[in-house]
Amino acid sequence: MANSPQSKKRARQNERRYAVNKARRSRIRTYLRKVEEAIASGDQNAAATALQAAQPELMRGVTKGVLHKNTVARKISRLNSRVKSLG
Repeated sequence: MANSPQSKKRARQNERRYAVNKARRSRIRTYLRKVEEAIASGDQNAAATALQAAQPELMRGVTKGVLHKNTVARKISRLNSRVKSLG
């Protein structure tokens, strides 16, 4: 349990950051799900559009420290190759 004023403040900050990061992660997953659904439907145009919308969200997750840079690069690369293979 936090005892010192500093550790109490840190606990409050961590709680706030956790909520923000959780919302960001959820938002990113929603964009990824939209891309997956478009790929599953077999519509290349819809999948490409969904991927274009998802990329900035993924990169924002990197700059905000929610996801690692290489993880996002890998996800974008794999999704991009799957969208291209639909055509």
